[in-house]
Amino acid sequence: MKYAQIREFDVSNGVGIRTTLFVSGCHGLCDGCFNKDYWDFDFGTEWSKEIEDKFIEFGKKKIITGFSFLGGEPLMQNKDIMINLLKRIKSETHKSIWMWTGFELEKLTKSQKEIIKYVDILVDGRFIIDKKNLKLSFRGSSNQRILHNDGFGNWENKSEFYDNKI
Repeated sequence: MKYAQIREFDVSNGVGIRTTLFVSGCHGLCDGCFNKDYWDFDFGTEWSKEIEDKFIEFGKKKIITGFSFLGGEPLMQNKDIMINLLKRIKSETHKSIWMWTGFELEKLTKSQKEIIKYVDILVDGRFIIDKKNLKLSFRGSSNQRILHNDGFGNWENKSEFYDNKI
């Protein structure tokens, strides 16, 4: 797995101050995507144990409220690497995890569902330029949803809550 960028202090991608990983690689190729450079699976730096340790240490800081994963496409990455990373975040920091995906929750593969069970908030759906709406919180087009994981595999659409509160 390669990554394009790590933001130690990110206030744009989720609630609060977050530590964010932008992974490399996406086959979605959405028209109007804001991260076109990150479509290439060979773009960026190879993920390693040292980088993973550093990423988690960033997020352990008291000021950090959680972790965010964007891309590229997080659900097109090496499943074992992603699951290990998400498990470590949960066990070592107990902080929230947000993830953005171009896939819709209802259409995820079994492998992708194994990854998202460690995610607290999933922003799902492709970016559709004809549905672009800059007034939405944490998403770019009106087809995308902000879904909350209750911890038991049930997902609730909280898009309206975030649009009215943030």
